[in-house]
Amino acid sequence: MKAVWKDTVIAECNDTVMVEGNHYFPETSLNRAYVTFSNHKTMCAWKGQASYYSLIVEGELNTDAVWYYPDPKPEAANIKGHVAFWKGVIVS
Repeated sequence: MKAVWKDTVIAECNDTVMVEGNHYFPETSLNRAYVTFSNHKTMCAWKGQASYYSLIVEGELNTDAVWYYPDPKPEAANIKGHVAFWKGVIVS
């Protein structure tokens, strides 16, 4: 699986975890050259609090395009240490 934005590979891995139609990539598969901080957070009733990263590719910012659960609830323990994508990031 690859996560691509602006023709740039953001993450690549053969072993993702599928939850609610989203591929969660191991955080170690992220190309950190394109990842930057975000202070955005949301809450999921069964997974817990999500944190976000933003992406920068070719000088363009994609705010909060990556999310992860740093301390997921026990029911979602399988996605700890994983990230998922949205906001135009193509996963295929």
